[in-house]
Amino acid sequence: MTPIKMPDAAPKQEQNIRLILVSIGLLMLLAALDQTIVSTALPTIVADLGGLDHLSWVVTAYILASTVVAPIYGKLGDLYGRRNTVFVSVGLFLAGSTLCGLADSMTFLILARALQGLGGGGLFVLALSIVGDVLAPKDRGRIQGVFAAVFSVSSVIGPLLGGWFVEAFTWHWIFYINLPLGLLAVIGFAAGFKPTGKRKKRKIDWAGTASLSIALAGITLVTSLGGRSYSWGSFEIVAMAGAAVLALAVFIWAEKRAEEPILPLSLFKENVFWVTSVIGFVAGAAMFGSLTFLPLYLQIAKGTSPTISGLMLIPMTFGILLTSTMSGFWMSKTGKYRILPIIGTVFLTLGMLMLSRIQVDTSTLFFSASLAMVGAGMGCIFPVVTTAVQNVVARELIGTATAAGLMFRQIGGSLAVALFGAIFAARMAGRMGDMVEAAGEGITISPAMLAQLPDATRSHLAESVVSSIYPIFLIGAVFGLIGFGFSFLLKEVPLVSQKDRG
Repeated sequence: MTPIKMPDAAPKQEQNIRLILVSIGLLMLLAALDQTIVSTALPTIVADLGGLDHLSWVVTAYILASTVVAPIYGKLGDLYGRRNTVFVSVGLFLAGSTLCGLADSMTFLILARALQGLGGGGLFVLALSIVGDVLAPKDRGRIQGVFAAVFSVSSVIGPLLGGWFVEAFTWHWIFYINLPLGLLAVIGFAAGFKPTGKRKKRKIDWAGTASLSIALAGITLVTSLGGRSYSWGSFEIVAMAGAAVLALAVFIWAEKRAEEPILPLSLFKENVFWVTSVIGFVAGAAMFGSLTFLPLYLQIAKGTSPTISGLMLIPMTFGILLTSTMSGFWMSKTGKYRILPIIGTVFLTLGMLMLSRIQVDTSTLFFSASLAMVGAGMGCIFPVVTTAVQNVVARELIGTATAAGLMFRQIGGSLAVALFGAIFAARMAGRMGDMVEAAGEGITISPAMLAQLPDATRSHLAESVVSSIYPIFLIGAVFGLIGFGFSFLLKEVPLVSQKDRG
C-alpha cells in the first residue's frame, strides 16, 4: 500500500493510521470475497447437502442481508462511534462464517449466510467511513482507490479460491479461512483505532430503519428472484414490489419527522451528494450488470475453463489499479476531483462499446483491452465520488453519506442484473428454440459438456450467446453516457488538506 504522508501527524500517529488502513482493507477483502467465493463451490455443496431447489439462496441470502444493513451501519457508526460498530460487524461476520462451515443442511447454510451478510454489509460501509475519520479529504483518494481495487480483485480471485479450496481441502474451508484472517485484522484495528471516550445519548430512528430495511429487502428480492424463481407478473413478485414501494413512502414520511434520521433527506439538497449518487447508480448498473455475463461468454462461446475465464477478467483489475492510483495522486496534488468522473464515464462508455463488438473469434488482446478500458473508468469513478461526498458532508454524517452511496451503487447493479438477465434469457430462448433450457438464470452447460456436443450444435450455441449478450453492453454504454451527462453537473468543492482539517 502506498504510504500516506501526514505532514502534521506524529510518527506514532502515522504508524497507527497505516495499521488501521491495512486492517480494514483486509476486512473489506474478506467481505468482498464472500460475495463471489461460493460460486464455484456450489455444485459440491449441493452434492454434499442436497437442496438444489434452494441453491440460489446461498448467494441471495448474503447479498440481501448485506444490502439491507449497510445504511443502518452507516448511521450507527455516526451515532455511537465506528470502533464498537466494527467489532459488532466483524463478530457477526465471523460467527456466520463459523456456522457456514459447520452447516449440515442447506437450510442451515442459508441462515448462516444471512448472519454472515449482516456482518459483511457493515464492513464495506465502515471501512470507507473510517478512511474519512483518519485521513484528510486530499489524502483519501489514494486509499479509496486501493479499496476499489480490493473489491475488483475479489471479484476475480473469489471464484478461483473457491475452486481451489474445494479441490485441495473441502468446501467448508471457504468459510473457515475467514476466522484467522478476520481475527488478525480486528486485532490490528483495535490496536490502532483508539476509543475517544465520548458518549452521547442518542435517539434511534426505528421507523426509518424498519421502513428502509423493508424497501431495500423488497428491491433486492424482486431483482434477484424476478424472471428466475418467479415470473415477473407472479403474485410473489408483485407483492414484494408493492411492499417495497409502500415501505419507501413510509420511509420518506418517517425521515421528515425523525430527530436523528437514518438517511437525512437534507443530504439530497447537496449537489455533490445527489449527483455522485446518480453517477454511482448508473456506473454500478453498467459495471456489475454487464460483467456478470462475461463468464458465460468466455466459458460457453469461447470454451474456456472456469479458472481461465477468471484469469481473463484480470485486465479490469489492472485498469482500476492504474486509474484509481492516478486519481488519488491527482486529488492529493490539486485538491480537485470534478474532471475525474467525466474522464471515467468516457472510459466506461468506450469500454462497453468495445465489449458490444466481441464475437466468438474475438482476440484475447481486444477482449483484454475492452476490460481494461472499463476498469479504467471504474478507477476514476468509485473512489472519487466517495471522497467527494465525504469532503462536503458534516463529520457526523460521513458514515451515513458513505453508506448511501454504496447503497445506490448496489441497487443499480441489482436492477441491471435483473434487466440484463431478462434480455439475455429472452434472446437465448428465441435463438435456441428447443434448447431453451440452456438459458434462464444462466447457462448450465459446462465447458466439459460443451466439448461433447456435435460441432454444429456447439457452434450454434456459441453464436447464440454472442447474439444474446451484445445488447447488454450497448445498454451499459447508455448508462455510461447518462453518467457522463450528470458528471458535468457536479460541483467542484476543493478538498481540504490535513493542515486545514481543523
